[in-house]
Amino acid sequence: MASLESHSDHPLAVGILAEAEKQNIGYPAPENVTVISGTGIGGTVQGKNTLIVKADYLDNNHLSYNKERLKELADKGNSVSYLIVENEVAGLVAQGDEIKPEARETVDGLKHIHITPVMLTGDNEGYARSVGSQVGISEIHAGLLPQDKEKIIQSYQNNGKPVMMVGDGVNDAPALARADIGVAIGAGTDVAIDSADVVLVKSNPSDILHFFSLAKNTTRKMVQNLWWGAGYNIIAIPLAAGVLAPVGIILSPAVGAVLMSISTIVVALNSMTLKLK
Repeated sequence: MASLESHSDHPLAVGILAEAEKQNIGYPAPENVTVISGTGIGGTVQGKNTLIVKADYLDNNHLSYNKERLKELADKGNSVSYLIVENEVAGLVAQGDEIKPEARETVDGLKHIHITPVMLTGDNEGYARSVGSQVGISEIHAGLLPQDKEKIIQSYQNNGKPVMMVGDGVNDAPALARADIGVAIGAGTDVAIDSADVVLVKSNPSDILHFFSLAKNTTRKMVQNLWWGAGYNIIAIPLAAGVLAPVGIILSPAVGAVLMSISTIVVALNSMTLKLK
């Protein structure tokens, strides 16, 4: 497994490689490594065709495995991957993602601003439900391929709902591109980052809330600056045209130029206060 996973940047691959290093297990260099979209990874290891895949691949290819063991591991909140050597199941690995402390806080924050969090994952149903219950997400779609994620997002959009997608892997790229706003995790794959509109550099889920706060404050500043600029023109242009000349109020060109400069400075200073939010 470590041999194939050495060519992957998936979080589960990192776990497998870390364990191999911990146990001082050496592994040969793989050949012809390819990513199987939404399923796993394959290649040649010591002349043998080798795959690391999800249980769905076994079902679709009629390979025998212990389904009760899969359910037992999945119900404990594990993501289960199978090692296939020459079309036979050679082993499995069960891993549980460490949920970041900020995850639950982020989900609660999204709900507070009336945004419905939805989980789209390629992992099995049991694992997805376990993670969802820990972070507070009830709307879950599991066992998805990349194109399935994209279709679900499109269905939300067709129902008039704007969608923001957050992802970090190759399998998230189509969904990130389809969403109204695609947000990539900074520690994710280059494909995901290239497909996104926004990148969370610190890979901190709570930055999603900061993103919404920044967007709201930026919009408010834009409106304020439009009023500063428009307000000057609404008042100064009629004065410069001599509307109040009959009552002795005249705006000279020199004063108009000064006021225009002041208006520009006010707009610039008002924009700079955005950093204080």
